[in-house]
Amino acid sequence: MGAQQQVADAFAALYGTAPEGIWSAPGRVNLIGEHTDYNDGFVMPFALPHTAVAAASRRTDGIVRLHSADVEGGVAELRPEDLVPGTDRAWTAYPAGVVWALREAGHPVTGADIHLASTVPVGAGLSSSAALEVVVALALNDLYGLGLQRWQLARLCQRAENVYVGAPTGIMDQTASACCEEGHALFLDTRDLSQRQIPFDLAAEGMRLLVVDTRVKHSHSEGEYGKRRAGCEQGAALLGVDALRDVPYAELDAALARIDDEEVRRLVRHVVTEDERVERVVSLLKSGDTRAIGPVLVEGHASLRDDFRISCPELDLAVDSALAAGALGARMTGGGFGGSAIVLAEAAEVETITKAVEEAFAAASFTAPRVFEAVPAAGARRLG
Repeated sequence: MGAQQQVADAFAALYGTAPEGIWSAPGRVNLIGEHTDYNDGFVMPFALPHTAVAAASRRTDGIVRLHSADVEGGVAELRPEDLVPGTDRAWTAYPAGVVWALREAGHPVTGADIHLASTVPVGAGLSSSAALEVVVALALNDLYGLGLQRWQLARLCQRAENVYVGAPTGIMDQTASACCEEGHALFLDTRDLSQRQIPFDLAAEGMRLLVVDTRVKHSHSEGEYGKRRAGCEQGAALLGVDALRDVPYAELDAALARIDDEEVRRLVRHVVTEDERVERVVSLLKSGDTRAIGPVLVEGHASLRDDFRISCPELDLAVDSALAAGALGARMTGGGFGGSAIVLAEAAEVETITKAVEEAFAAASFTAPRVFEAVPAAGARRLG
């Protein structure tokens, strides 16, 4: 039985009737452009085949009922008018936050029955929360005929995560889940949300992109994320620009010379060079020189490790062991302090590289990683 039918059957068992529709929204991998999104910069994610799926129906009595196949417990029931940011610490904060954000923006959502199931790995830096938010937003947009465009849904989902959940994330994750296209990476300018779909079909060129989920998440990640965001804002203020995106790469050295604080200087250097790396990768992909993006990924990892300082021993080992085994390129992806790394490899080398990474983790007594291929997949859509 397919995931769509399973979710529909589970909805009917829970709520006593068939759902009005079924929707899906994917997790994402970021090819390049890390911690640039909240600096008005460039990012380049693509959607994963792993998705959050929602079966949903409207209600007119002002009640939202939520259930997840992936979390123990029964149906959570809440009233949209009672939703208050920062009060929900459970998984329900993500879908409830979307309901709150839609209503706050003036959209008439009078209630819903929702059942969710997800195959996006949690805690792996692959945007499982954004997938959850976007699938609920798309379902409610369709059910209530709100007429919102994908980028608008992404904005509302970001507001749900920033204000309702209380996580200071940028716009990339939700936009990737809502807007990516199959076989493409999304070149996104996070300042004006302009998008370009860049063809990214590695299989046709004899390559693969692997995700190495380290299965670790170091507990200090959230506080450290906030510190780095504040440091970036401090750097922009010191340089007299609206955001670090406005510091030209050619003028980076002069800009760094104006900053006394070593930590802020490192953060600025990462963001400005990372924006340049995104533009370089776009140029290489458009010119058909795909293998040449490998060294750019390695540069990105070094910058995240040494300047932004958000890597960890497991991520460094994943990258180093993959490169030693013949990978074309590798870097950590996502927020850092755990989660996943990506590895660009020749198709013929996948088994060798996977084995080398697994053996390196075993030798270091680390938790065994989960390694899988990432194929650029479709963004959020209605299934039925």
